[in-house]
Amino acid sequence: MTAGRPEDERATASEVQSPPSGSSRPGGRRRDNGTGLTRAYLFAQRAARALVRGVHTNWRRSLHLRVISITLVLSLVVILGLGYVLISQVRSGLLDAKIGTAVTDHRAGLNYALAELRENETADRKRLLYDLSNELTSRSGDTGLYSVVILPSVGDEIGWATGEGTVPQRLIDQVRQSEVDEQQYHTYTRVTTEQGGSEKPALVVGSQLTHAYELYYIFPLQHEQEILDLVQNTVALVGALLVILLGLIAFVITRQVVVPIRSAARSAERLSSGDLTERMTVQGEDDLARLALSFNDMAGNLQEKIQELEELSKLQRQFVSDVSHELRTPLTTIKMAGDVLFDDREEFEPTMRRSVELLQSQVERFEELLADLLEISRHDAGAATLGVESLDIRDAVMKAVGDAEQIAERRGIKVVLRLPAEPCTAEYDSRRINRILRNLVVNAIEHSEGRDVVVTAAGDRDAVAVAVRDYGVGLKEGEEHLCFDRFWRADPARVRTTGGTGLGLAIAKEDATLHGGWLQAWGMPGQGSQFRLSLPRRSGAELRGSPLPLVPPEIALGRGFTPFNDKGEGGNGTMARAERPAAPAARGGGADTEEREDEEHLS
Repeated sequence: MTAGRPEDERATASEVQSPPSGSSRPGGRRRDNGTGLTRAYLFAQRAARALVRGVHTNWRRSLHLRVISITLVLSLVVILGLGYVLISQVRSGLLDAKIGTAVTDHRAGLNYALAELRENETADRKRLLYDLSNELTSRSGDTGLYSVVILPSVGDEIGWATGEGTVPQRLIDQVRQSEVDEQQYHTYTRVTTEQGGSEKPALVVGSQLTHAYELYYIFPLQHEQEILDLVQNTVALVGALLVILLGLIAFVITRQVVVPIRSAARSAERLSSGDLTERMTVQGEDDLARLALSFNDMAGNLQEKIQELEELSKLQRQFVSDVSHELRTPLTTIKMAGDVLFDDREEFEPTMRRSVELLQSQVERFEELLADLLEISRHDAGAATLGVESLDIRDAVMKAVGDAEQIAERRGIKVVLRLPAEPCTAEYDSRRINRILRNLVVNAIEHSEGRDVVVTAAGDRDAVAVAVRDYGVGLKEGEEHLCFDRFWRADPARVRTTGGTGLGLAIAKEDATLHGGWLQAWGMPGQGSQFRLSLPRRSGAELRGSPLPLVPPEIALGRGFTPFNDKGEGGNGTMARAERPAAPAARGGGADTEEREDEEHLS
């Protein structure tokens, strides 16, 4: 590989830094690089988030993973703590032993040097110190356990040293400041070796030789470092093996518990989905085996009870259907005889005439009850069908209000209509929807306590809705669901003035569900109640919302209601008349007059 010339390098750099061909702005490549980095950063961020979500999901869902992870983490913490304590003890033992040996060797060398200095006081001091350093170094043997350094305490002399290493300045200052002769001090340092220039730990021991010189021993700690490294590596290897073994042990033990639990969970899911024949496999006689036996016994008992309830339900539905059909024949005969007597009631005495009228009304009520029972039996048997047509919901509202007109007039109640100007078409069964709305209007009149009833219709892109609002006794908490039960009454002591069968709201609920719609109720004691029917515009479509709120707006805003008075004026002085939209142009010019007359008649 040859080095290029500077001119070539500059040319290459200029080519790289120049903008690409066709770029209209300088620095386009820089912006492209920035965009690429941004994309890479966003990709890495999304990948990290996906990884975190995946780990979090698996952590929450997997008992096996949690047990193994917790076991590994705790094992790692324990092994790290024990390893730290063990390594600390080994290091302390090695250093203490080394310090004891170093102090002993330094003391022996110090005594030898002092004896030589006393015997050769007249000799050349520099030559004598040089020989002493070599002699003391030779006493360490061929292994070179230590190096000797003799430094002058005063003067500009360099000193004498053998081997590798230098004395730390902090130890020199400590020795020179010592007030006790021959007091030994030691510290740790690092020695740079000639082979490779690496640094090795070392122990330095020093003291005053005379008032003018100091004697230092440098002990390399390479051997102790090798022993400590061996211990650390051994502890790390053993710790890693222990963690892996503990993880495997936790995996095996946890699997023995988790697998039967997962099997039980799958069996429970199949059982809850309707597979009553699902059973768990029983192995052994331990606690898990007893759990499987208990689960199988429970599943068997549930299967028997469910089968008994299904048979009982079938018998009950068949009984209701058979009784309803069988009672139709004598009821028809009784009704025919009652009609003859009712037609000739004017010829009877007052007491007999009243009896004939009561008989006629009760026979009609009995006929309605049989019809409702047959309808309920059809819904229970799943035999109810829809005759879907695209119709305007406003027509159904007008028909229902018209059917309840006599009941409202008899009780002195006005029915206020709030219908949209635009058609609200939807695909529904007119017979069933008319029956639902008629039941809602009659029920509102029954519980309005003499106050007016407001019927509101609305539609949006996906649904149409009708709300029937009354200002009567209202519903207590929890009764908004109970009111759709069969034969349920809010107040058992309350007298039915309209002669209802107690099945109207239950049948209305079933009809709404058959259309894929909602029939919901809201009520509050003293604030009245509101029933809302919501239907999808297209038959079979999923209903996601309703154009009308279930809770009246004045209640949602924290306001009370102002009921319409007997004179037809509300609390704000406005007339409580029926609010009807203007008729479409296609109906002709006389339609407005006819509709206004109908409104006044209803009011």
